[in-house]
Amino acid sequence: MSMKVTRLSIPDVLLIEPRVLEDARGFFFESFREDLFRKETSLNVSFVQDNHSKSSRGVLRGLHYQMPPHAQAKLVRVIEGEVLDIVVDIRESSPTCGQYISEILSSDNKKQLFIPEGFAHGFLTLSTTSEFLYKTTNFYHPESERCILWNDPTLNIKWPQNLKIKLSPKDLSGQSFKSSELFPVNSR
Repeated sequence: MSMKVTRLSIPDVLLIEPRVLEDARGFFFESFREDLFRKETSLNVSFVQDNHSKSSRGVLRGLHYQMPPHAQAKLVRVIEGEVLDIVVDIRESSPTCGQYISEILSSDNKKQLFIPEGFAHGFLTLSTTSEFLYKTTNFYHPESERCILWNDPTLNIKWPQNLKIKLSPKDLSGQSFKSSELFPVNSR
C-alpha cells in the first residue's frame, strides 16, 4: 500500500491521502501503518492514545492544545460525515505563528492531517453528524490543556456562515490569541 503526503502552506502540517482500493463490495485502505508513515513523512513519532468523538451538525470543538512537557502531535481523520478542520500555528518563534490551515476532512475523501506539537486544533461538523478519530503522541493531561477562542479576531478564521455554532462551556471560555500561552521556542 502507499500514501500521498503533501506539505501544506505551513510546511510542518501534512495532508495524508491513503491509497484506497475500491470495488463493487466497498473499499479497503490502511488508515495507519507505522513503517510506511515513517518512510513517507520522515517523522519518527510514536502514538500512545487514540480518541474518538461524535458530533452533530454545527458542533465546534477547539481550538485546543497542550503545553510541554505534555504537548501532543496528532494524526486526525473522519470516519463518518464531514468536518472543517482548523490548525493554528502557535509556535512563538515560527514565521507562520498566528496563521492557520483549513481542510475539509470527510468519510468520503478519507484525508488525514498530521498536526505536530505547537499547533492549536479544532473542527466544525458540517454534516448531520460526524465521527472523528485521532491518534496522539502524548496522553491527555487536563492541567496542560489550553483553548483559544474559536472566533478570535486576530486569527480571523473563515468559518461557514450558514451554521449555528454549538460550543461546550470550555470552548466558550477560550482565551484570545493575544493572551494565549504560546508554544515555547525550545520545548523539547
